[in-house]
Amino acid sequence: MKNILEIFEERGFIEQVTDRDLLWKLTKNPTVCYIGFDPTGSSLHVGSLVPIMALTHMQKAGHTPIALMGGGTTLVGDPSGKTEMRRMMSRKEIEKNAEGIKRQLSRFIDFSPGKALMLNNADWLVDLSYIDFLRDIGRHFSVNRMLTAESYKVRMKTGLSFIEFNYMLLQAYDFWHLFRHYNCSLQMGGNDQWGNILAGVDLIRRLEGEMVHGMTFPLITTSAGIKMGKTHKGSVWLDPELTTPYEYYQYWINQDDRDIARFLALFTFLPMKDIRDLASLKGVEIKKAKEVLAYEATRLCHGADEAEMARNAARLLFGESIEGSSESVPTYSLEPGELEEGIPAYLLFERSGLCRTRGEARRLISQGGAYANDMRIKAYDQILNPNDMVDDTILLRAGKKRYLRITVG
Repeated sequence: MKNILEIFEERGFIEQVTDRDLLWKLTKNPTVCYIGFDPTGSSLHVGSLVPIMALTHMQKAGHTPIALMGGGTTLVGDPSGKTEMRRMMSRKEIEKNAEGIKRQLSRFIDFSPGKALMLNNADWLVDLSYIDFLRDIGRHFSVNRMLTAESYKVRMKTGLSFIEFNYMLLQAYDFWHLFRHYNCSLQMGGNDQWGNILAGVDLIRRLEGEMVHGMTFPLITTSAGIKMGKTHKGSVWLDPELTTPYEYYQYWINQDDRDIARFLALFTFLPMKDIRDLASLKGVEIKKAKEVLAYEATRLCHGADEAEMARNAARLLFGESIEGSSESVPTYSLEPGELEEGIPAYLLFERSGLCRTRGEARRLISQGGAYANDMRIKAYDQILNPNDMVDDTILLRAGKKRYLRITVG
């Protein structure tokens, strides 16, 4: 079996490591690793998939991953990647968010006994004595050195609160706690966490005289320069209540041709030989590679049944006959009688969510990008009524790839 570092390097996961040669030697044997997830929302989004996939690769390679819920650190707020202080959250809200994230992680990682651990740092951070913490942990940190961390340097320009300044100490304490109690010797995370990871490595060296390791992943953007997981509607969530499996599938199949090979390597478990074969497809055949990416990514997140339904629905919309799959297409239902009166097209596009505002809907229609049942809508105030229904449905389209079924009931 390949060393996990070789797998990560081949698939494009690694941005920085503390010492590659030593980490290679460490991971020749079963290793305990961890990544933290601060439950600042009820769901993770596509931007969190790289660390999730990394933990899953570690497990598949025979290592033991720890998914650490940041129930304690979220009370403080990570300043990394933020230009202003995060909203202060209650413990009740954080605990509720953590439960939702646990369910999402369980779709990727097997948390059976002995396979992986899911922990919450609130269990050891919340009851810390402040004076003891300062004496035992704080004395090992240099303020001058902390301020060289990129996350702090950026925030110094806009204002860094004292509570956020403590975040690095708490994350370092997490690493030390997991090292002491779970023999964890590798912390991984996004590249914006590099300073925090190094702080933990250094703390363990000072307190225990032991060497542990850190690894960061690149912060993924698309070829168009868009942050991973962002669309015109906002974030693409892993929770099916926030982003439906069909919408999730569409997010992946609509990726730029230039990104398909890279995303197949990062976001699926397909063998690299198969990925290289798919990456070699050109012209219209690239659609096959996109469909594989969309199906595999959706299957991992939502299961094979939902992925199959989403794929069938997408094929149906593009003219392939798939019996019974139209129910998978996102639907907006009008009240009985509303369509009888007639609705201006721009209002229906705005109300259904295909456009965020009426102004955006008007622009879309005026630029020729709005369709009803594959017929271009010619005027923003064109009236849609029951005569426009085909099989009790009006199929709206915004641009080339965003569809929505309008029904009455």
